[in-house]
Amino acid sequence: MYLRTSLLVVVVTLGAAAASSIGNEKFTPAERRHWAFQPRSTSVAPAVTGAANPIDAFLLDRLHKDSLQFSPPAGKEALIRRLYFDLTGLPPSPAEVDAFVRDKSPAAYEKVVDRLLASPRYGERWAQHWLDVVRFAETDGFEYDTHRPDAWRYRDYVIRSIQEDKPYDQFVTEQLAGDEMDPNNREYLIASGLERMGPLRKNAGNQEVASSRNEVLVEMTNIVGSGFLGVTLGCARCHDHKFDPIRHKDYYRMMAYFAAVHEKNVSLATPEQQTAWNAKKEAYDQEMKSLKKQLKGLKGLKGEERARMLAKIEETEDQAPEPLPSIFSVSDDMSKATPIYVLARGDYHNRGDQVAPRPLGVLLPDGSPELPAEAPNPRTQLAKWITDPRNPLTARVMVNRIWGYHFGRAIVATPNDFGRMGMRPSHPELLDWLANEFVNNGWRMKPIHKLIVMSQAYRQSSDSPVEKAAMEKDANNALLWHYPARRLDAEQIRDGMLAVAGRLNRKTGGPSVIVPVDQELVNLLYKPSQWAVTKDVSEHDRRSIYLLHKRNLRLPMMEVFDSPDLQISCARRESSTHAPQALELMNGDFSNEMAKAFAARLDREAASPAKQVELAFRLAAGRLPNAKEKAAGVKFLETQPLSEFALAVLNLNAFLYVN
Repeated sequence: MYLRTSLLVVVVTLGAAAASSIGNEKFTPAERRHWAFQPRSTSVAPAVTGAANPIDAFLLDRLHKDSLQFSPPAGKEALIRRLYFDLTGLPPSPAEVDAFVRDKSPAAYEKVVDRLLASPRYGERWAQHWLDVVRFAETDGFEYDTHRPDAWRYRDYVIRSIQEDKPYDQFVTEQLAGDEMDPNNREYLIASGLERMGPLRKNAGNQEVASSRNEVLVEMTNIVGSGFLGVTLGCARCHDHKFDPIRHKDYYRMMAYFAAVHEKNVSLATPEQQTAWNAKKEAYDQEMKSLKKQLKGLKGLKGEERARMLAKIEETEDQAPEPLPSIFSVSDDMSKATPIYVLARGDYHNRGDQVAPRPLGVLLPDGSPELPAEAPNPRTQLAKWITDPRNPLTARVMVNRIWGYHFGRAIVATPNDFGRMGMRPSHPELLDWLANEFVNNGWRMKPIHKLIVMSQAYRQSSDSPVEKAAMEKDANNALLWHYPARRLDAEQIRDGMLAVAGRLNRKTGGPSVIVPVDQELVNLLYKPSQWAVTKDVSEHDRRSIYLLHKRNLRLPMMEVFDSPDLQISCARRESSTHAPQALELMNGDFSNEMAKAFAARLDREAASPAKQVELAFRLAAGRLPNAKEKAAGVKFLETQPLSEFALAVLNLNAFLYVN
């Protein structure tokens, strides 16, 4: 009862003396007992011989109950490659591997961990995970898929925030309510772009019709549930949640926090730039007006003249002045606040009771009040509730995500669903212990990363000497009796190829890059001119996180390796295995281009076929080839070009997997 009472205090203080409607929905004791809605336990690491890290104590205590044990430690070459890809998304150089292998000091591994957590490559790698969760994209989706030319600033904001180890509670608050916190703070305004990350259906340019406005609010509401709270809030849009204690009315009360939110682009142009742009825009508008008038005069005609006019209009549209730099953000406009009603079946025509902001009822005493609909800074108040240390969901959800990205499987294997249809935690005491550590250390992510990667569990081998017996007891490795070998994800494969080939452009930040793709794919877009390839070819070799995130066109090489659909929140990347992956690696334009660059590097840096084979493995696999691999490589080079050998190496599991 303490938790529910304390959260009520938070809600009431946020709403001050607001008199508001009282809901009559009640929750049964059984509904409130679900583990995810309970206060975090104050668990203490069990006493386990040989477990210096609390994480290992929790894991070993559970393994011992099934007569299991960790696998032996991983070799140093495998371990450093695992760590580099995990923390930075890039392979270590041969020199970095050698330095680690030679360093015999007890602190050798910890020094590498600290260095990688401080590296700007860490921010780029871990920002991608968050962008997956919030379904970051730079286009609207749907049929028009209009570009959002300044959305990249949000991507850079996420990279900066993670690199600087910004406290997670602050990170959440800035994204939910940065514009309310300080409408003159550029960083906060950029952060608030989160509210506009969802796909947007445009109806003949009219965004204020009831259906479109409702869909915008739905997107804002759903991401709070899946992204921050780890619950399937969206399932209550049409009716009471079928499985979890989330009422139909709860959904619309959460939506009410966003009732006054409207999109706002904050110009960054100077007065001179604005004046010059206005002149161009006026000339463009006059030209379009004239062309459309001429087209109207051809009404009813279907001949070549009308076709030429339509082509001329389309060509002129492509010459519209580029938008001036701005911040892709939002702001509250209480005069345009949307009244929020409970909608039967989610249909905006079927209005029920009008509601005002309130958090999820299952975390409050029955009959808790709503805030007044006109309460100022509603999203700031929502953020305060979400980031209250006593909220049972927020910290658990985030440490669970971090754990899952390190081990390929989270403690709760359904990171966006802590409800009854989601998986129960494999190690509930460990989850709560990590969440408590997270909060007690100021909501900082880097200490959690370090705890995990310094553990014996993380540093164990992917091969177990008792694999057969262990598989019989825990086939999914949920108990972590060995490190789970994993295929690199789409970004790691592409970026890894660029790094191995010596082509990676490590430039950070700035507008997104558009790389060449097959014209057949471009022709499928609403307007092929949307895919205007970046002219500076050196930009094409930048890290994948800086490539344009377009909803209606994912790069084939990325899509085939399970890059996420940008329409919805991606809780975890799948790791499929199928024939098109092999075809892409063997025949794809990008892989063959990288193979040629890789071959050129081997030719420059190694003097003989034997040395080229050794260097290829050191660059791509982080180790020397074994005797069989070396002999096969040298023999291959007797009859085949170096570029074919380089392509073969990029197709090896030794490159594509981390062990």
